[in-house]
Amino acid sequence: MNLWVCHPGGRSPRTRHAPYKPYNPCKQQSVNMPILAAEPDVFPTDLLSQDILSFNEECDESRWWAVYTRSRQEKQLMRQLFALEIPYYCPIIPNRFRSPSGRMRTSYLPLFANYLFLFGDVLERYRALQTNLIVNMIEVKDGLELTRDLRQIQRLIQLGSPIRVESQYQPGTRIRIMAGPLSGIEGVVVKRQNADFLFVAVNFLQQGALVRLEGNEIESLS
Repeated sequence: MNLWVCHPGGRSPRTRHAPYKPYNPCKQQSVNMPILAAEPDVFPTDLLSQDILSFNEECDESRWWAVYTRSRQEKQLMRQLFALEIPYYCPIIPNRFRSPSGRMRTSYLPLFANYLFLFGDVLERYRALQTNLIVNMIEVKDGLELTRDLRQIQRLIQLGSPIRVESQYQPGTRIRIMAGPLSGIEGVVVKRQNADFLFVAVNFLQQGALVRLEGNEIESLS
């Protein structure tokens, strides 16, 4: 014999559902966005350590190009140049900040906003322009000077020295650090907030980086 169990009152049992809440696309959702690791700032890794790089102004060979990118597209361009195996250097520095939750975070930002340096021939220049991430690209006439300048910037970053961009070229007496981690670095001493800083220039940009001098032994180059 089949027995049917009915809801009291003769109605069929019904499943209880949670109250309906309409979706509000304007309501912000709480999402923890990860902080991405630093991009490879140079390709190949020994680009600036080579005895560089056989400049020959009479032939269509590799040379430095100063690349001005679209706004905030430096890292995207780095990714694409890396995938295309086109040599480049883009100085990247860590930026520490406190998140809304109170935690210290680190992001990685280009030292010179919107700028990247590409080392390639005319064909590689053309392939880079096809990324549609570039506003302008200028050939660097004095490639050896730029190489020396970028080597110094790279070394400051690799040492972990707290550095910041100086957007205007600073004239003055050139000096060389004689001892310590900064030994061999050349630049100009400038005053900032009653402290001495070394201005290390990228002459092509007429910009540079500042690093604090603390008891360094120096010599004048003038």
